[in-house]
Amino acid sequence: MVLGHRKNSLGSARSSTDQVSETDEDETVVSSEQGNVISHIIAQLRPGADLSRITLPTFILEPRSMLERITNFMAHPDQLLHLPTIDDPLQRFVAVTKFYLSGWHIKPPGVKKPLNPILGEVFTGWWDYPDGTRGYYISEQTCHHPPKSSYFFMAPEHHIRIDGTLKPRSKFLGNSAGSFMEGIAVMRFTDRNERYFITQPNMYARGILFGKMKYELGDHAVVRCPETGLEADVEFKVKGWVGGTYNAIGGSIKDSRTGKALFELSGFWHGEMFIKDLSTGKKQLLFDASSAKPSFPKSRPLEEQDPRESQRLWDATNKAIKKSDHRGATDTKTAIEEQQRSEATERGETEWKPKLFTAAPAGDEEKLDWVIDAKVDPSLPAEQQVQQILAITPILPLQLTQKLQQGSRSEKASTNNTAPQHTRPQTDGANDLIDFGQNQVAASHGDAQQTAKSQPPQQLQQPMIPTQQSASQQAPTKQLADLSLSSTKGSSSTQNQAGSMNRAGQIVRQDSLGNEEAFVDAES
Repeated sequence: MVLGHRKNSLGSARSSTDQVSETDEDETVVSSEQGNVISHIIAQLRPGADLSRITLPTFILEPRSMLERITNFMAHPDQLLHLPTIDDPLQRFVAVTKFYLSGWHIKPPGVKKPLNPILGEVFTGWWDYPDGTRGYYISEQTCHHPPKSSYFFMAPEHHIRIDGTLKPRSKFLGNSAGSFMEGIAVMRFTDRNERYFITQPNMYARGILFGKMKYELGDHAVVRCPETGLEADVEFKVKGWVGGTYNAIGGSIKDSRTGKALFELSGFWHGEMFIKDLSTGKKQLLFDASSAKPSFPKSRPLEEQDPRESQRLWDATNKAIKKSDHRGATDTKTAIEEQQRSEATERGETEWKPKLFTAAPAGDEEKLDWVIDAKVDPSLPAEQQVQQILAITPILPLQLTQKLQQGSRSEKASTNNTAPQHTRPQTDGANDLIDFGQNQVAASHGDAQQTAKSQPPQQLQQPMIPTQQSASQQAPTKQLADLSLSSTKGSSSTQNQAGSMNRAGQIVRQDSLGNEEAFVDAES
């Protein structure tokens, strides 16, 4: 699900949903001033036009990026975490369908569109669950034209993993605008070797030129499990010209191997939803969205975020949107978009490669397009899976990460105290969950010493070649940092995390006998 937001405040952890009032209204009344803004872009619009290439007025923007908005999919952990524990395959599938339907009620007031992520933009976050476990989320904008938002979620202790790529395709339809939500998500229960392929309904904004603006979900979405053959077809019904009602759903659950219909779905995606057992005729409440309370992810403070992370990147724009400062929002948003165009020009024909994701392998999951570029082994204990996840990219705040690192070191030290004396001790920092470069020298020193001892005395050590980043590679990040409200503070934090060769700014080298010498490299 990729719909809007509600208020959330979680101490020092950030959320773009903070300080936004709640409302159940699905309508936006356009003022005369805003109407003039809309009339200004009418000349750009033709039926079927691609809205991703048209600049929209900021008063219809939601103050957060699409990468963050995707987390609505995981905003009901009470409907998610227990799913792998249900033993009956049919009841498990019904519960998955219930979870799928539970998040569509989460929406901003009126008709709002999230910010289009720029290429290479990243958003990460985490959930603290009541049982003391966590869920982790990583996302990146892996393509800009056409837009593709790829994401990864995992709750290791609960054996749940979700991979997805969202590919929204917006079109102007006269007095309406449609966002056609292509792409899929694959939710897997790692302890059952079971997957669920999920698609999404389309989204419509009615009355964008005249009348009241109205938000609707429409068309069909599917949840299917290839391992069991069960499939849910959910229709999100749009209101007709003559009859019908808003926000209604219908659908069925069937066994695709036999074609037999098992359950019937009905109700409203923003209210009560029902399920009817076709074998008994019994109808019961499936989920009541009107009383549901979503849980949104926490994020690291802005000063710990890189210039291309969503909340820091769009901070000035989001603040202006929340203050209804449409000129300020437009100016800051335009500056970021112009920088993105400049980067595209500099790249020329060079193919863009995502930082955190890689091409999906061939097979029935290749429609994901991109998957996380890391191996998280579900056969390992949950604690080791968490370490693998945190090694991908920063997710938790530095203070919390350091606390976990200290706990990991203490546990390792306790293990070493009971180990035989001939066991080689771990290098300090080897158990760090995230490597910010602070252990680079210590690790390289230990490895070099071990290598030197194993080499013949006559063999010379290979020369050290400094690695330098070209000016063209450095420029985009620096320029984006200048556009960010917290660029100076954030950049300092990033440099501290990156570390250096050693505390004295020197390079430690060894000769073939293992003797050390430290010096300052003139090229560094």
